[in-house]
Amino acid sequence: MPVWIRSHIKFLIALCLVISFCLIEGEAQTRRKKRVRRSTKPVAARPVITNPPVAPPTPTESATPSDDVKIISTADSTQEPTQPGQPKKARTPATSDPEEMQQTITNLSTQVNKLTDKLTQMQEDDRYQLDMERLTRAEQRAEQLRSQLIDVQSKIADFESRLEQLEYALKPENIDRATQGYGTVHPEEARETRRRQLESERSRVQAQLRLTENSKTRLETAVANADAEVDLLRQKLNERRAQMDAAPVETPKPKKPE
Repeated sequence: MPVWIRSHIKFLIALCLVISFCLIEGEAQTRRKKRVRRSTKPVAARPVITNPPVAPPTPTESATPSDDVKIISTADSTQEPTQPGQPKKARTPATSDPEEMQQTITNLSTQVNKLTDKLTQMQEDDRYQLDMERLTRAEQRAEQLRSQLIDVQSKIADFESRLEQLEYALKPENIDRATQGYGTVHPEEARETRRRQLESERSRVQAQLRLTENSKTRLETAVANADAEVDLLRQKLNERRAQMDAAPVETPKPKKPE
């Protein structure tokens, strides 16, 4: 997975967490406002029966039963009247706030655990990809070292073949045969010159052969170390792949019907 995709996923996860906490805070404030409104609602008072002041009767006035008692209601006039034909709304028992908060906290904890598992899985994938890259580089390095070792072995074979030719040319009869065509009056000097040239070349080839053999030894050690590193990385990748395959796959739970 590319690095920028993982960065976007992490940003989205953090954004979801922030939005969830903001929703919880807004819901808590809404519940507090509802409780304040319920507590400030006026309560209907019972009607109070009061007796009017008694005046002495006059001959011209006759007492009527309606003048005896007056009923005064102290109910709040601001109470909303119910429209005719409209049924009254039944109050539904509200759930307690601690229970709702506990349920919300439980849901958020579940979401956080899921996000943590996803982040852990992403980190495991990153480590797996890193080990894959290390294995690829180790394999390439081992191949390069092996190719250099083959070249060095080829040079050693050439130097050894050249040494064999020089040893053959240094034999007295071969030196005599090589100096017969020079046409000089001093054949001994010609043979000595030829011998010195062959010995000098032999010394130079032997020195190159020793250096090449030292390089061969170092390359063999480097190739062995590279192969060991490749084997170790392969074993590590196989173990991690086995763990990833053995990990249970999380299936989404079906939602409960409301």
